[in-house]
Amino acid sequence: MEGKSFQSKPLLTKREKEVFELLVQDKTTREIASELFISEKTVRNHISNAMQKLGVKGRAQAVVELLRMGELEL
Repeated sequence: MEGKSFQSKPLLTKREKEVFELLVQDKTTREIASELFISEKTVRNHISNAMQKLGVKGRAQAVVELLRMGELEL
């Protein structure tokens, strides 16, 4: 089986990706929430969903993993 074929479907939802793109810009949960017009709880949910998918603990680890996978750019 070809190694990258499963990667055609992005790992993160569009919204999760938006949250992490703001996170790497050093935005706080509150700033991300107001920028995306969602609640802080929703921001935290997106982050924790993404961390679960990645199998990592912590936002920093999630960011590192997403960068490594090419899902996120600095």
